[in-house]
Amino acid sequence: MKRTAIVLCMLVLAACSGKPPQPQAPQQRVATPWDDMKKAEQKAKDVQKASDAQAERERKALDTADQ
Repeated sequence: MKRTAIVLCMLVLAACSGKPPQPQAPQQRVATPWDDMKKAEQKAKDVQKASDAQAERERKALDTADQ
């Protein structure tokens, strides 16, 4: 029984030797259901920024016209 335990321990140690792990290929990004929602949200933010910028330009134009 002792011999079996010793042999088993030696096999485990040999299996856990200093071999470097095999490099794994980088995993591809998986699309999630939230990706489309985030894209739509970003597009809405961009549209709001453009709208705000246009309103600011019009406000400044009116202000300079009144003076």
